[in-house]
Formats: sequence, structure tokens, C-alpha cells
Amino acid sequence: MVETLLVERRREVFAALVALQDTGLSVAPSRQKVAVDYGLSAKQVEKIEKEGLECQWPPLGA
Repeated sequence: MVETLLVERRREVFAALVALQDTGLSVAPSRQKVAVDYGLSAKQVEKIEKEGLECQWPPLGA
């Protein structure tokens, strides 16, 4: 479950997702790649993405 991941790990996942999307990879493939790379489900990555956007985690905010 996403809630059991430390916030630092969730921030790391979020930063990796944003970095992939910044290279031009679209949303669904970037979620899938990050899910595989971090051993998560696509749904978990989606939850982390939502949390990161709401909290304006780096690289989006401070």
C-alpha cells in the first residue's frame, strides 16, 4: 500500500515520474515504467502522482 511507503520514497517515485514525463513520455507509459522500476502497481504510482501534485513536491515546488 502507498501509505506504508515513507514520504521520502513517495517523493522519489514522484520525481522519477515527472522526470520521465519531462522527456516526452506520455502519462500512462511513464506510470508503467516507474511502477516496474520501483516494484509498485500502476494504481499505486497514480496515487503517489496525485499526492505529489497536491503537495507540490519537487520538482514542481519547494
